[in-house]
Amino acid sequence: MIVDARGHLCPVPSLRLRKAFEGLSPGTRATLLATDPMARIDVPYLMAELGGRVVETSEVDGVLTLVVETGDAPTG
Repeated sequence: MIVDARGHLCPVPSLRLRKAFEGLSPGTRATLLATDPMARIDVPYLMAELGGRVVETSEVDGVLTLVVETGDAPTG
């Protein structure tokens, strides 16, 4: 699954990613495309909150590509 948030400022990339993760099974991967450099900081925090993780981060021509994986929801 690709979540395209290019051209949007935070928190939009994180919000779109959160919405895309609703109802997905643990271990599902998604790719977020973002042009806001704050996504590099915000997405790892979001993934920690959702119990997931960032698998890979890269940047080419100003576009951040973050591959993330769902996990179990944190239990508190």
